[in-house]
Amino acid sequence: MMQSSVPLCNTCGEQVGVDDNGEVFVGCYQCNFPICKACLEHEINEGSRGCLSCGTPFEERTKGGDDNDIKVHENQSTLASQLGNSQDVGLHARHISTVSTVDSELHDESGNPIWKNRVESWKGKDKKSKKKKALKADVEAPIPPEQHMEERMPTEVAAEPPLSMVVPISKTKLAPYRTVIIVRLIILGLFFHYRVTNPVDSAFALWLTSIICEIWFAFSWVLDQFPKWCPVDRHTFLENLSARFEKEGEPSGLAAVDFFVSTVDPLKEPPLITANTVLSILAVDYPVDKVSCYVSDDGAAMLTFESLVETAEFARKWVPFCKKFSIEPRAPEYYFSQKIDYLKDKVQPSFVKERRAMKRDYEEYKVRVNALVSKALKTPEEGWTMQDGTPWPGNNSRDHPGMIQVFLGHSGALDMEGNELPRLVYVSREKRPGYQHHKKAGAENALVRVSAVLTNAPFILNLDCDHYLNNSKAVREAMCFLMDPVVGRDVCYVQFPQRFDGIDRSDRYANRNTVFFDVNMKGLDGIQGPVYVGTGCVFNRQALYGYSPPSMPNLPKSSSCCCCPSKKSTKDVSEVYRDAKRAELDAAIFNLREMDNYDEHERSMLISQLSFEKTFGLSTVFIESTLMENGGVAESADPAMLIKEAIHVISCGYEEKTDWGKEIGWIYGSVTEDILTGFKMQCRGWRSIYCMPLRPAFKGSAPINLSDRLHQVLRWALGSVEIFLSRHCPLWYGWGGGRLKLLQRMAYVNTIVYPFTSLPLIAYCTLPAICLLTGKFIIPTLSNIASVLFLGLFLSIITTSVLELRWSGVSIEDLWRNEQFWVIGGVSAHLFAVFQGFLKMLAGVDTNFTVTAKAADDAEFGELYIIKWTTLLIPPTTLIVINLVGVVAGFSDALNGGYESWGPLFGKVFFAFWVIFHLYPFLKGLMGRQNRTPTIVILWSVLLASVFSLVWVKIDPFVSKVDSSAISGACSAIDC
Repeated sequence: MMQSSVPLCNTCGEQVGVDDNGEVFVGCYQCNFPICKACLEHEINEGSRGCLSCGTPFEERTKGGDDNDIKVHENQSTLASQLGNSQDVGLHARHISTVSTVDSELHDESGNPIWKNRVESWKGKDKKSKKKKALKADVEAPIPPEQHMEERMPTEVAAEPPLSMVVPISKTKLAPYRTVIIVRLIILGLFFHYRVTNPVDSAFALWLTSIICEIWFAFSWVLDQFPKWCPVDRHTFLENLSARFEKEGEPSGLAAVDFFVSTVDPLKEPPLITANTVLSILAVDYPVDKVSCYVSDDGAAMLTFESLVETAEFARKWVPFCKKFSIEPRAPEYYFSQKIDYLKDKVQPSFVKERRAMKRDYEEYKVRVNALVSKALKTPEEGWTMQDGTPWPGNNSRDHPGMIQVFLGHSGALDMEGNELPRLVYVSREKRPGYQHHKKAGAENALVRVSAVLTNAPFILNLDCDHYLNNSKAVREAMCFLMDPVVGRDVCYVQFPQRFDGIDRSDRYANRNTVFFDVNMKGLDGIQGPVYVGTGCVFNRQALYGYSPPSMPNLPKSSSCCCCPSKKSTKDVSEVYRDAKRAELDAAIFNLREMDNYDEHERSMLISQLSFEKTFGLSTVFIESTLMENGGVAESADPAMLIKEAIHVISCGYEEKTDWGKEIGWIYGSVTEDILTGFKMQCRGWRSIYCMPLRPAFKGSAPINLSDRLHQVLRWALGSVEIFLSRHCPLWYGWGGGRLKLLQRMAYVNTIVYPFTSLPLIAYCTLPAICLLTGKFIIPTLSNIASVLFLGLFLSIITTSVLELRWSGVSIEDLWRNEQFWVIGGVSAHLFAVFQGFLKMLAGVDTNFTVTAKAADDAEFGELYIIKWTTLLIPPTTLIVINLVGVVAGFSDALNGGYESWGPLFGKVFFAFWVIFHLYPFLKGLMGRQNRTPTIVILWSVLLASVFSLVWVKIDPFVSKVDSSAISGACSAIDC
């Protein structure tokens, strides 16, 4: 290491300079502690009375010794370079790093830490800086935040072409849409006034039930409708991104990205599907040295590991082929299955030959992977054994050590053309009995820490194992927002819409969720950004670490409740403590880059002093990575030691007594950790971006089978109920800071209360059958005004939908399918989710609804016709049966009652057919291709409907009771 002629100050990192005699400045002649004159004067002004190193009082400074004998201070190496002495490292190596809190070399004679004054001085500098900024802000006239950001940008940056642009929806489309919403709201108010003031005395219970249900439906409509008040579109300029960050003859300036792919059970999530996702990532159109792919195997399956070995080898052929011919998509299974003219736009004469050879190689690769799957179907009694004869450490998936294996990368194998490939890393976190592992959220947090230690890219893109890159430029699309110096400062993540393959043409069960992704998410993008949906999302790593956005001030000490504003703080003690710790960390970060000049012991002491380990855990390497806003790992870092540290941060006890899952990373407490994680970020003031490129960025697979679809919806609804019953409920969480906009909060409230709509919905769907069986109705005889109100309400509902289709581009078929499945899911999966959620959260009872296959079909969309028995099928089947029985009974009564009975029958039958038409896709799916409905479903449904009808006829609660004495008197008056 080269030595400088003048030592560096241990406080500011600058050269200590010379004194008035032209000699090197010496702060303490007892220990020659290197400190510059400015820092020494600052320490004295701050009240320090002695040397920071030896404690000698400043008043006793004497020029003892020759100035020429002053020791020259060397630049201390960084922490990463100090980790280069360890030699032995293996796939399952463990290294438990501890942070020393007591070091005699770092204490003065009185036993006080010599770093205490330095930390306090940093806080002082931070406070002075904030005071200056506040004073300057008071003097200057208020300026909008957008102008503040523009002024801070250099003129040459401001003059550069934009990377993205907001495209507002045309006023000719939005103005009528908003007008109709307001008109519909007014009509609703008049409608409820009429309904409440005109009860039906002859069927009061039915009338009251219908009123309660209708009020809840109106409340749900408001929560769903108003967050769509300001929809926007966005447009990106990829050519401007390349011109700004990929200048010819210079290294690429694009930010690095860490890809996360999570999988659990390779028998349920086929390795070939996961491999296609990995291959599409490795072939992404992005600088190879900026891409790292981490695959989380939470089931510790040897099948997953071996399939990744095969995938890494096949990637050496596949990646150069994709980049040479610019093919799309870059997942081989989906590329070769396309029914298109693959010669279109391909001018290279060698393309056809190389494509045929590549397809042959892929078929051979599939044979090898499928052979591994066949082998894994029968587990040996002694467990799996690796090629070197040692037992596979993950034979017990619930009790195994942490495992990491790095494939490819700059130190790994090159592709067939000799070029470097992106890094591929296999990760399986440690699992031990007695520890809570938090399923997918815990696995994602483990990947956050591993990637921070090994590559530390500033951005993270997470994907489910069945979601592949359909657009090789998807990452560039996200960078147009995240790397924009103005737009990207406060962006926590960029969310892409989910698109799916293999769905039947009619989309019978609304698997595409088109209304949600093309209508609701666009509306949220005009407020504070879309919600996080669990996959296809590019994160700002700093946002995952729990920091506030750069442009946001600290949360005010005083806050107000949502109901009654108050000057006093409404935060509880734990929230105040967390805010105080966050302020302490921010103050430390103010000057933490001075640590580059300290040795490992000094760094450990300082980090311990600042209590970073209480937030991020006991790993100095990881803690240091969290403070690097632009990411990256020191070039001098020893790879073997970094692997050991990565093994340490995925140990099962690492998160204990830290903020992981509480304030940082993916948040625990719900099976829908995605909604909760995004909600926490936006409560801190971050905003998100919705990116919809013309070519879908990602595509995945969705369950097109009825039972599987209902169970998927059940899991989502259960997660919403869990959030509703937790402390993170949007109804009361995060009001103090005022950083979550009201319409955004309404959207989050809607995501957690929609399962409870199942209760009024199933009651409302039962009312038509009851009305037809009893001859009663929930609405009295209509007057002219009432008829106008009902007509106006129906017209406003239809007009709102039409205008929504107009600005969103969604088809009317997608809207109708969404409406149908809202009823199907509401009377089945959502209903079970409410009861299961309350049992789980309040009583600790975890119930599972099993799915059993009954039949299969090998034809196209054959899975659509598979019939699986599940308890979720019973409620909607029962509703269909009782409404059909009610229609038959209603027509029978009308035939017997004469002409006057047909008028009242019309409203009741219309009501019943409304229910049947909404449940028609369910009925069609229940019948299958050849009407093969499980017998048990028919028996249960008919039994329940029959019992209900018989009990109803016996009780007859809505028929007016006639006095028996009056009947007997009337009979006695008859002369026989």
